[in-house]
Amino acid sequence: MLPIVKYLWLIPALPLLAAGLAALLKKERRASAATLAIGSMSISFLLALAAFLPTLSHGEHGVFRECFNFTWFEFADNTFQSASTVQLGWVLDPLTAMMLVMVTFVGLLIFIYSVGYMAHDENFTRFFCFLALFAAAMLGIVIANSLLLLFISWELVGLASYLLIGFWYHKPSAAAAAKKAFITTRVGDMGFLLGMLWLYSKTGTLLFYDGGNGCLEQSALIKLVAETTMCGMAISTAISILIFCGAAGKSGQVPLHVWLPDAMEGPTPVSALIHAATMVAAGVFLMARIYPLLSASADPATISTGLKVVAWVGSITAVFAACIAVAQNDIKRILAYSTVSQLGYMMLGLGVGGVAVGMFHLITHAFFKALLFLGSGSVIHGCHEEQDIRKMGGLRILMPITFATYAIGMLALCGFPLLFSGFWSKDEILASAHHWQISQIPFYLGVIGAFLTAFYMTRQMFYVFFGSPTVSPAAVADTKAKHSHNPHSSHSHEPATSIHESPPVMTMPLVILAVFAVLLGLIGTPAWPWFHGYLAGHSPKVDLGKLAEDAGLMLVSAVVVFTAMGLSWLVYSKVTLQKSREVDPLEKAQPFFWRLLANKFYIDELYEVTIIRLNKAFSVLSDWLDRTFWTGVVTMISHLTVGLSWLSRKIDEDLVNGGFDHGCDGLRESSRNLSKAQNGQTQFYFRVLGIAFVALVLALIWRAK
Repeated sequence: MLPIVKYLWLIPALPLLAAGLAALLKKERRASAATLAIGSMSISFLLALAAFLPTLSHGEHGVFRECFNFTWFEFADNTFQSASTVQLGWVLDPLTAMMLVMVTFVGLLIFIYSVGYMAHDENFTRFFCFLALFAAAMLGIVIANSLLLLFISWELVGLASYLLIGFWYHKPSAAAAAKKAFITTRVGDMGFLLGMLWLYSKTGTLLFYDGGNGCLEQSALIKLVAETTMCGMAISTAISILIFCGAAGKSGQVPLHVWLPDAMEGPTPVSALIHAATMVAAGVFLMARIYPLLSASADPATISTGLKVVAWVGSITAVFAACIAVAQNDIKRILAYSTVSQLGYMMLGLGVGGVAVGMFHLITHAFFKALLFLGSGSVIHGCHEEQDIRKMGGLRILMPITFATYAIGMLALCGFPLLFSGFWSKDEILASAHHWQISQIPFYLGVIGAFLTAFYMTRQMFYVFFGSPTVSPAAVADTKAKHSHNPHSSHSHEPATSIHESPPVMTMPLVILAVFAVLLGLIGTPAWPWFHGYLAGHSPKVDLGKLAEDAGLMLVSAVVVFTAMGLSWLVYSKVTLQKSREVDPLEKAQPFFWRLLANKFYIDELYEVTIIRLNKAFSVLSDWLDRTFWTGVVTMISHLTVGLSWLSRKIDEDLVNGGFDHGCDGLRESSRNLSKAQNGQTQFYFRVLGIAFVALVLALIWRAK
């Protein structure tokens, strides 16, 4: 075993230690908190690189994989007629190594960016404590070789996201968003927990890989596929769908997507961390990790039901969220719904193409979406907390670095042909969906989603960066006045001046992410699919002919992107020249559909009048039952108990004890009287004999008469 495998735990442990130390620091120790968080993340990144290098070579069976497992505790197991052990462990394979490098690198850039963005926040120290805790939990998910260890880290991610989304807890909207995120993801996690327990009951282990005895290895999969539920579904499929519920919650899939856009209430670095490399990616990573279970089928030629569910949910989510993004005006909410849509693409890729297809888009998306969120933070910072894109404009001249890097991220997200990473990862998903033997509908949904993505991102670019600035000094002063009463605002101490470029500590991470948003696509082109070979454990060869095979689909994708961008240009290029941008051209043309999209298909309202209202009604009923029925029942039982105890005391004291005491007294008196007849005095005995003799004589005389 390689030494790095044994000490892989250090990668999440270092940020966890930094979080613990930062929690002990005083509020004034800002530099110490930032140094601890950034320093620990830097070392974790170097360790991740050290772990990545061995995975470039191939193992005995193609894919490099080494595990370190240990016993956590033992207990008696009646099911397996023996003492069972609960084991934890970590695994190093290409999937782990690739995610470790991505999470630590993107996370490190976000940490550095946060130094500038949160510079004036009075809770700066607490913020970096929460960031480090979040990173540690996510890295724990990545290295886990046990579904139990993964679940523990999974819940820590939920806790950290709650703390970060609600970081500005003085804002009611932030507090509500934090609770919404925490509760909604718990709904999915309930399915995850049930699936995990079911898996353990059937296999006796939660280790993924354990020398052939793991729950993802052949012996366990054969057993799980062979057994069926009452509905005739294979147990492997039922378990994987339950686990997918947890993944759908974390990754914002329909219908558990409602928390993710509201998570924008947290600071922008939090949005970048949650929506790019960490929390939302955890669901996709989980499904990639359990892919052997997800794809298991009794007939190898048949696509499992689990994969079908993932593909359909992903394709629906991709279009659903993209439609909503078209009608949003908050710069961060547009990106949030874009994230939901792109997560749908990742799930679609997993369902129709396999691990490499879905994970390739996850990696490219992590970089260009982190770039876009950090870029939006730079815009908000430069516009003094303004987030409404209709109140921006002309920033390409005032914020040139932000504009250039944001444009690169936007083109990567749109899938601009050939030059950007998003094109290659998105097109591979569409190609896999096109060849999916079950249905072509997910492919067409994917194409529609790609069209809408290019449309709404071009719309956003025109509103924010083109035309003339609409954030006037008076508007800036008004915005500052709104935030002046808030001591927690990240820029409350910043003077109300004109729009400005962000400081280098914020722009340098943008430049680095922009470079990767362009270059990462080179590792997954059809001509040289290095990424796919890396995950599969073989060395791909350069084959330019593959480009010709996919040329038709690539042309369709390019036409879709150019058409959407051109249409958006026709609609919004004139809007940027207008002084008033309050009414969107699409809103003017189709007010009904615009309201439908702007209000997110009224899903939140639907939940409010159904699930939430039912839950409230049930809580009111429970309260009434508790206060009236159950309280009355408990009171009656208590009075009955008191009455029975009084009766028992009476019976015990008066009947049982009284009768026993009376009997004892009679016996004692009889004994006392009898004892007088045996006092040991001879004269008394003669006297008794004399009296008895006289009585006997008298009785004989009377009888003789």
